[in-house]
Amino acid sequence: MAGSAVRYLYLVRHGEALADESGLSEVGRRQAGLLGRRLAGRPISVVHHGPLARAAQTAGLIAEHLPAATVHVSDAAGDYVPYVPERAELPAGSADHFLDFLSRSEPHESGPELARQAVAAFTGPVAGDEERHELVVTHNFLIGWLVRHALDAPPWRWLGLNHANASLTVIRYAPGRPPSPLLVNDLGHLPEELRWTGFPGGYGV
Repeated sequence: MAGSAVRYLYLVRHGEALADESGLSEVGRRQAGLLGRRLAGRPISVVHHGPLARAAQTAGLIAEHLPAATVHVSDAAGDYVPYVPERAELPAGSADHFLDFLSRSEPHESGPELARQAVAAFTGPVAGDEERHELVVTHNFLIGWLVRHALDAPPWRWLGLNHANASLTVIRYAPGRPPSPLLVNDLGHLPEELRWTGFPGGYGV
């Protein structure tokens, strides 16, 4: 019966990119390798990644530690704005900030449809009797969108849910229960000097 087994969804933001975003920096490659070592003991059967080089390279370096996993490219795991809210949807105190941020983000006319596809493909319990462990190597916006979805928050609330390079987020989807975020923006696999890249200066705890 469909929807009878647990899905564990592992969400990873790509490692630090080169300045021209043509691929990973040396820091990004180190980040990806260390995350692969962390995930090596998990029963991950499939790795999905977005089509951009920084996501594809991160997925390849992680997959070296997951010999049983198949690797697939997915447009739904790409880099796009999943939802653009109207001003009236946003809290009055932060509406200007978010709208200014969105005005500086590259538009992607297929973003809302790709976000719908990502929810359909990557979330919820799975058919059959065996739990599934899936990894999606993607970008900051989609991770925020899927965390927002798991919490049943308003559509605009993907904004402000930010994730560092090579961070790990895990969501558990069990039949008959709401989704459970188990980890969000976890950086425990990285030494201090490799943490909090992908954020403006001054972030980090």
